[in-house]
Amino acid sequence: MTRKRIYWIAAVLILLAAACVLFVFIRMRKAPAASPRAAAVVAVIRGPLASSLTVAGQFQPYQEVDLHAKVSGYVRWIKVDIGDRVRQGEVLAALEVPELQDQLQGAQAEVRHTQSEIERAQSEVASAASTHAALHAAYTRLLEVSKQRPGLIAEQELDDALAKDQESEAQIGVAKASLDAMQQQLGVSRADSHRIQTLTNYEQIISPFNGVVTMRYADTGSLIQSGTSSNTQSMPVVRVAQSDLLRLRMPVPESDVPYIHEGGDVQVKVNATGRAFVGKIVRFTRALNTDTRTMLTEVDVPNADLALSPGMYAETIIQLQRRNDAIFVPAQAVVQNGDRDYVLVVNANHQVEKRSVVLGIQTANRFEITSGLNAGEQVIASGQANYQPGDLVAPHAAFIPTAAEEESE
Repeated sequence: MTRKRIYWIAAVLILLAAACVLFVFIRMRKAPAASPRAAAVVAVIRGPLASSLTVAGQFQPYQEVDLHAKVSGYVRWIKVDIGDRVRQGEVLAALEVPELQDQLQGAQAEVRHTQSEIERAQSEVASAASTHAALHAAYTRLLEVSKQRPGLIAEQELDDALAKDQESEAQIGVAKASLDAMQQQLGVSRADSHRIQTLTNYEQIISPFNGVVTMRYADTGSLIQSGTSSNTQSMPVVRVAQSDLLRLRMPVPESDVPYIHEGGDVQVKVNATGRAFVGKIVRFTRALNTDTRTMLTEVDVPNADLALSPGMYAETIIQLQRRNDAIFVPAQAVVQNGDRDYVLVVNANHQVEKRSVVLGIQTANRFEITSGLNAGEQVIASGQANYQPGDLVAPHAAFIPTAAEEESE
């Protein structure tokens, strides 16, 4: 093959290759442009927004106490059992303490004896005063005669009369001191009698408030030890709980503690009875449990019909924060990437923009945007990883379930 022939073949191949390249370029120029990718978007909304905490609560009696006996004795009778409603001041049981009655009789006899001694001492004071009056009068007469007629009355006789006068005056003081001692002894005797009388009153077990008997520990004839001794394990007689007013106790996590305040609204739902109502926060401990990092919070719940029982659980929703003019988007529209939160905005040219935002109130399905967005703008609500800034998209309304629909799911 000649060199000229080789050149011709190479030139033909180059022309064919150039023709193929030109053909492909022309086809590509004539091919239609790719259609924009669909994007589900939601509008940025301005309106009221509130955050809440959902937590399980438990009902507790407003008051509950084990009733002990203050004196040791046997149960004479007990008239209540578990489930019985009792009134404040009602006698629930009575003890039998025979030796206490003997002590009371002895103390009362001592009071009567002391009163008799006081009467005797009063008579001695009166007698001493009468004797002193007579002796003093006799001495005064002798002294007057001696002054009028000197030498008529012997000095020895005057001295004896004066001594008797002074002695009788001293006897009055002795009698009065004895009377005062007896009166003080009467105070001691009465105090001792009152103490024993008070102890006899403790033979009765009395309800301290309106409530329900939730436990009965003793029966007729049971020996009950005194509940005041620290070295004995005394058995209570009954347990009484005030159940016409209940405490609904809820543990609030540490992060939500700053938003708890007296009078805050709490939505309560009791699944056991189907009852739902709104309560108010009445009190909270103002201190965290170091084990659970929660703060105990209480709502008072009237329960006059005893439809709610202590120990029942309730679903509670505590309102924490509220904004009446907040800008917010659905929670799924916000991409949380460490400390940097952002959304993908679809602008007026249907292009994607990546925009950093600052979050405020966060609810289960809504995030408040305090900075970075304006009301009415559109943001991509799902699949944000499939879009890049600058992409051209075809926006369409995203389906966002309502709060009621989310709860039903």
